[in-house]
Amino acid sequence: MEIKPFSEKQLKSLFWWAEGSGYEHHDAIICDGAVRSGKTFSLSLSFVMWGMFCFHRASFGFCGKTIGALRRNVIVPLLPCLKELGFRVEDAVSKNRLTVSCGGHENLFYLFSGKDEGSASLVQGITLSGVLFDEVALMPRSFVEQALARCSVQGSRFFFNCNPEYPSHWFYREWIKRRREKNALYVHFRMKDNPSLSPKMLERYETLYTGAFYKRFVEGEWVSVSGAVYPFMDDSRMYVPVPDGGFDGFCVSCDYGTVNPTSLGLWGRKGEVWYRIAEDYYDARREGKSKTDEEHYESLENLTGDRPVEAVIVDPSAASFIEVIERHGRYAVVRADNNVLDGIRKTSRALMQKEVVICDNCVDAIREFSLYRWDEDKPSDTVIKRDDHAMDDIRYFVSYIKRADSSFCCAIVERQNEPEG
Repeated sequence: MEIKPFSEKQLKSLFWWAEGSGYEHHDAIICDGAVRSGKTFSLSLSFVMWGMFCFHRASFGFCGKTIGALRRNVIVPLLPCLKELGFRVEDAVSKNRLTVSCGGHENLFYLFSGKDEGSASLVQGITLSGVLFDEVALMPRSFVEQALARCSVQGSRFFFNCNPEYPSHWFYREWIKRRREKNALYVHFRMKDNPSLSPKMLERYETLYTGAFYKRFVEGEWVSVSGAVYPFMDDSRMYVPVPDGGFDGFCVSCDYGTVNPTSLGLWGRKGEVWYRIAEDYYDARREGKSKTDEEHYESLENLTGDRPVEAVIVDPSAASFIEVIERHGRYAVVRADNNVLDGIRKTSRALMQKEVVICDNCVDAIREFSLYRWDEDKPSDTVIKRDDHAMDDIRYFVSYIKRADSSFCCAIVERQNEPEG
């Protein structure tokens, strides 16, 4: 693997706590900005190095949205580098705990999930000497403040990293805007600050986003979303005829409604691309009557014909319809991931990269793409709950096919003398 030197901002976040850095008087560091900018790796390495240099027999906290995401994004890339640098690491996976030793020092690093308001109870009772929050903007304020309150040891510090969200977000208002009174060092990253990204990769990432998401994830700005959710879908070239020939596999996605429309999308895979090749869209208000669950199931069978369907991905709240599908025993049901914002981001990337393509016979999906809007009257990222039924079933499908996707970056550095303890 080619070794890339750290950028100036990565070095700043790596050694800010060290005597003589000029920043060692700060109590916290905030690294925000673009995705793939190298802030996560340099900050997590900094966190462990600081803890091992300054403490012995102390406890620290790694916090992520979920334990799985924390391990994937932080721990897995970090461990090989720590071992290469001479640190000894024991990973007690079942206990969500790392035991790190080096130079006569040994410390415990606990892993915590900050996924919802109830997560605050997970950190109650523990005493920490420092805490790192990976993607802090995705965590509830109650969890973050509870974890900060556990850092009662003299000399404890806070490490934050995140990608930007909307400007009224609590973390932006309470920490970034008030960083001076919080005595926090602020390091803002852009994608170009990651020296491991080639010009070709930079160009690729810059084409993945449009509008506010481009400003957030490429330029690293805290901006509000507005207008169309998928503005690039106004281009008629985004819609294609159903491809000729056979398909390698099939799936169905479903957003279920009784009074609201029910949208079914039939997807066919050809090579690495999934095409929405047909749909069934039933609007009870427009038709003047509602369908029963059995009638919706009949529509599902009519849509799929005799095709071998891998899975039917269904709105998780549609319990009665799921029960009917499972009772008939023909289709495997998958309850959809209903994380709206994460699903919209995945769908946007999948559409722009042509991993998912909408065929021009899917008229209701095309109609909704032109109408689907952000709610500009809300302070947070919220879509208007109207003309969103095909949009929801498409989002369910993309989240399903991207469910196993994971990526991480890793750095290898030449081993120097063992850090002093």
